[in-house]
Amino acid sequence: MPSLLKSLVVLLGIAACAFAASAPAKISGAVESKVPFSGERLFAVLDSVGGTGTWMEWDSLGVKDPSIMSVLSPSMKTSQKPQMVWVISEREKPLMAILFSKGAGEVLVFYELSALDAKPEPLKLNPEPDPRVFLRDYRQESPTVFVHLDKPNLKISVSEKIIRFTYDKADKTALRYDRDFAKKTFVEKRSEVRSYMDYFRYEYALMLRAFVQSVRGLFNWQPWHWYMDSWNYSAFIKADELEAILSRGIPPEYVTIFKTRAATGETVEFRVNGNGFFELDILAP
Repeated sequence: MPSLLKSLVVLLGIAACAFAASAPAKISGAVESKVPFSGERLFAVLDSVGGTGTWMEWDSLGVKDPSIMSVLSPSMKTSQKPQMVWVISEREKPLMAILFSKGAGEVLVFYELSALDAKPEPLKLNPEPDPRVFLRDYRQESPTVFVHLDKPNLKISVSEKIIRFTYDKADKTALRYDRDFAKKTFVEKRSEVRSYMDYFRYEYALMLRAFVQSVRGLFNWQPWHWYMDSWNYSAFIKADELEAILSRGIPPEYVTIFKTRAATGETVEFRVNGNGFFELDILAP
């Protein structure tokens, strides 16, 4: 059976104007279906083309990277407007996928971008997120609790003062804290802190996939902006802060690895316990 990569076809009429206007983007190809894609086949195509990275859905309410808009803006002026847009950044050059309707079916078009090039902006929350968009991938369990449709251990609780995301999947081996850390040499401490920082970067990425990438229309940052140091550096835990925690010799109940005050006044905080429990709190000002 030929691979989906080999089935990429030359794009036909529907996005020709967008192609001509998209100098920063290189057309990689397209996959066409004579009927609307099933969800399973759609994501099979995306995964086949994207490889091992994670596709992130573009949010029309978020910060708009010029490289992406150079492709989207022309097509938005035509009758065949994009239905959905995804971006994958875990490769040498970012890749964008756009789903268009075409006749009775659909076509998934791929573009290679030169870069994701939006300038960093302060984090903001949409003051009036649409629940039909924000909670699209969740079902309501109670008046204030929503459970992810595919991952029941991923939940959101909502009140006037806080939006809390939680994900609980216990690790077989909990994070080890060295009670004698303070007695180590300078070189040993620095090496161990780097290892912990790498661990918390990984945990942070897991939380972004669970929390940020499961909702739409809540934040102004696109999913990929959360991964960029130029956007998140000031909010992410620093090596000296982590060293101070480790030097106490007492395992903390939680470690706050990202904390910032949004430009709209809310406090946004990611916490982990080192044993598979993750939490994102958005606190009202």
